[in-house]
Amino acid sequence: MPVPVINVAAMREWEKATWATGQTEVEVIRLVGKRLARRARRLTGADDFILILAGKGHNGDDARAAKEFLDGRKVKILEMLLPDTDLLKVQMMLKEKPALIIDGLFGIGLNRELSASWKEIINAINAAKIPVLSADVPSGLNADTGGNFGAVIEAAVTLTIGAPKTGMLAAEAWQYVGRLEVADDVGLVLCPCQSELQWMLADDFQNFPPPRGVADHKGSHGHAAIIAGSFGFHGAGVLATYGAQRAQPGLTTLFTQENVYVPAASQLQAAMVNVWKPGVALPESVSAVVIGPGMAAPELAEKLKHALMPMWRDLDLPLVVDASALTLLEAGTFPKDAIRVLTPHPGEAGKLLGVPTAKVQADRVGSLRAISKKFGGCWVVLKGNQTLVGRAEGDVYVNSSGNPHLAQGGSGDLLAGFITGLLAQPMLQQDAGKTLCYAVWQHGAAADKLQALHANWTVEDLAIELGNAR
Repeated sequence: MPVPVINVAAMREWEKATWATGQTEVEVIRLVGKRLARRARRLTGADDFILILAGKGHNGDDARAAKEFLDGRKVKILEMLLPDTDLLKVQMMLKEKPALIIDGLFGIGLNRELSASWKEIINAINAAKIPVLSADVPSGLNADTGGNFGAVIEAAVTLTIGAPKTGMLAAEAWQYVGRLEVADDVGLVLCPCQSELQWMLADDFQNFPPPRGVADHKGSHGHAAIIAGSFGFHGAGVLATYGAQRAQPGLTTLFTQENVYVPAASQLQAAMVNVWKPGVALPESVSAVVIGPGMAAPELAEKLKHALMPMWRDLDLPLVVDASALTLLEAGTFPKDAIRVLTPHPGEAGKLLGVPTAKVQADRVGSLRAISKKFGGCWVVLKGNQTLVGRAEGDVYVNSSGNPHLAQGGSGDLLAGFITGLLAQPMLQQDAGKTLCYAVWQHGAAADKLQALHANWTVEDLAIELGNAR
């Protein structure tokens, strides 16, 4: 199940509840060290030099505990207890070019401005451009707010303990947190804390989508309709169609503009391709629709808007609104039990709300809820680092997968199609929230899988890998 995103006070209460059961701090520290070591191994190779920077608190204890589990690596622990004299020791160690630094200088208990000496040490570490694995929180970060105490370690990966802390989700903290991962198996009791934010875990999607019946046929799994593509942007329609096909609905049809029919159809085989014109009824077998990818040709705007609003108000099917269609959508309600999904990136979210992109990023959860409320309580997938999935009310889910290499043209088209292909399937419409979370997680996890294998993968590669992550 997802884990809640909590503040420092809640984390302290969770620790107290754990100690009350008889579990010891020593054992939890040992397990944290084991998890840190496991992640450090994935970031390094045999015989690589790993430098552990250990402060005087429990954060330093966590980092020290990793050494026991790092056989096969050259490990040095630098005790960081006297910042006024430790800078020189750090600089000497950095000259040895460690493959990885494990940061255990400061934890979530830090609540004061760092001294000039500590700032110098942290700045020297950042200047060295050596990958850093931070234990629980990047040293110097305010784990509640995402602000800082004068200087912050710039981590490649932050392995936070138990659950993410609220400040790690702040856009201003992203450059320090790097890739945020959760060590949720370190001996703590079940988290007693509640939160509106839930962090997705890979285990949330075990056996999802559920297995199909042995006697199922293509009519059992729906028909995805992709209304997408225009002159100069026909590839978006093709990619959205690829995405839908990777979700394996029974049928997939691309409805595109007549002037791009041939290039679009020539790239597709199993998918059907038809010409789209406003007012033309979709086949009765259609069970989910996406509209908008690659429909950016200026002459299409009026036709697209004319077709969009009746679909939004009246279509008794899941409808995904993406890309060019987003900015043409007018506020309004839709059938009570119908599924509606908006998939904006931060810039599009700003246009939907009439605010600058920076304001969206400063309060991503609030922006998601405001968009949902404006458009009748629909589902919103607010894309970007730590993509959010939610509505005006209820839990908001934070995606844990993905990497910066998803920032390629066509990535969002692929996701929109994948979402639609999943929602076309009757059994996956029953819990739309989980289906959307799975789509977002799978999209990011497939990108992570590719990044681990190839430095120069493309969205076309992602279209092949999508659906394979486990």
